[in-house]
Amino acid sequence: MIHIPEITVEDLVVRYDALLFDAYGVLVHLRGALPGAPELIGLLNRIGKPYYLVTNDASKLPETAAARFARFGLQVTAERIITSGQLLHYFAQQGLRGIRCAVLGPADSARYVELAGGETVPADSDFEALVIGDETGFPFLETVDSAMTALFRRIDAGRPIHLILPNPDIIYPRGERSFGVAAGGVALLFEAALHRRYPDRSDLTFARLGKPEPHLYEEGIRRCGTRNVVMLGDQLETDIRGAKACGIDAVLVNTGVSAADLGQVGAALRPTYWMRSVAPEGYVATASGSVDAGQHQNSSDK
Repeated sequence: MIHIPEITVEDLVVRYDALLFDAYGVLVHLRGALPGAPELIGLLNRIGKPYYLVTNDASKLPETAAARFARFGLQVTAERIITSGQLLHYFAQQGLRGIRCAVLGPADSARYVELAGGETVPADSDFEALVIGDETGFPFLETVDSAMTALFRRIDAGRPIHLILPNPDIIYPRGERSFGVAAGGVALLFEAALHRRYPDRSDLTFARLGKPEPHLYEEGIRRCGTRNVVMLGDQLETDIRGAKACGIDAVLVNTGVSAADLGQVGAALRPTYWMRSVAPEGYVATASGSVDAGQHQNSSDK
């Protein structure tokens, strides 16, 4: 059995020139900051340690995300937030500027598409691309039904379609002991329906842009100005796999999704270290979960 050593955040600060963090399951969940996260971010800000948030969340622009984190007591500037929504330069790479896009997600998901050069249109229209930005921000069943119907009509007519998924995450932490379906789970629903109706069309799958693909990691490394960085994440299949494939060390934080026996996982998913949480040494949780949690305003938005 492979032994994965435990490590503390203080050791990481000493060993690495910069830190990359996943957001959900590491620093925050749906309802607020995880214990110790505001204190850690405050520490990094005080000592001037380079760090970036590398997140598959495509439901919020960096400015929106920074404002939300601030409500949770995490003073993270927009410049430190790298999102999978920013990977929609895919549109330029694939020659998709100007195409009509149905976007599932809130207003910021649609804004990412517009910034990439797409034209956003209703889900029941004759769209050329279906972009699943998030699982929230729209009447779920009605919108999924409309998009699926329009999608089938276009395929039946023999017309091309582009399926784009900035956030491949299947689930995410809603709270410290609760979970929800993420955008990748919605994409799986569409892919299952497409396979049922068009079993011979292996091309009808989503282009997955976020982690574990290397783009977010490489952008984080570029901004850090060094490859002596470490990734802290809570999901083996995205955070850890992507970091290992990118050639950087990875830490599995046990406050989110993955709960596997690390001694049994394959090399591609095996973290360099694991840690119980990102709470700094000496952190003492109160009943509300943080030393100064009473000063933090929680938000129910994702």
